[in-house]
Amino acid sequence: MATFGGKKIFIGGSNNGGTAPDNNNYSGRHPVYRGIRRRKSSGKWVSEIREPKSPNRIWLGTFPTAEMAAVAYDVAAIALKGRDADLNFPNSAASLPVPATTSARDIQTAAAAAAAAVGAATDALLAATARKEAVNEKGKMENMENESNYYEFMDEDLIFDMPNVLINMAEGMLLSPPRFNMHDDDHNTIAYQNLWNYT
Repeated sequence: MATFGGKKIFIGGSNNGGTAPDNNNYSGRHPVYRGIRRRKSSGKWVSEIREPKSPNRIWLGTFPTAEMAAVAYDVAAIALKGRDADLNFPNSAASLPVPATTSARDIQTAAAAAAAAVGAATDALLAATARKEAVNEKGKMENMENESNYYEFMDEDLIFDMPNVLINMAEGMLLSPPRFNMHDDDHNTIAYQNLWNYT
């Protein structure tokens, strides 16, 4: 599970984007993302968008995950409908590529670039997770092999010389404070005498 554009997305080995088709009532549409549907035959996700005020659709591509198809739709929606378009990942709108023009070819190119970036990010997250699990597993094995090292006896009294430290502290407490050299006949110098005056 990862967060993209403020939404939690499933990252895993399946190509269905976290949803399985219902063979009895299969429409192919994703329950959360708009502008995408899943092909029943291949299980891949396709994305397309209708041009405003036209019955024509712009084909955005076929993608292995629902998130890639949803990001491709977002790029096309921003290009055709502006910043007020309903997006799948509204928090990521500023980071999406912008097509050079509103032509179908430019929108398809920008949508493919955005989907590829999401795919690369997903692959990087999966690789990092796999590395982390491998390191954790390796660490567990090393811990099991060296378990006896963790339970060895350590004599802290010997390391810190604790019996002598306590004796030295007790002796320090028993010492009387240093005395000033004061004379009873010299009452004038007593008022000016302090630790920093050596004259």
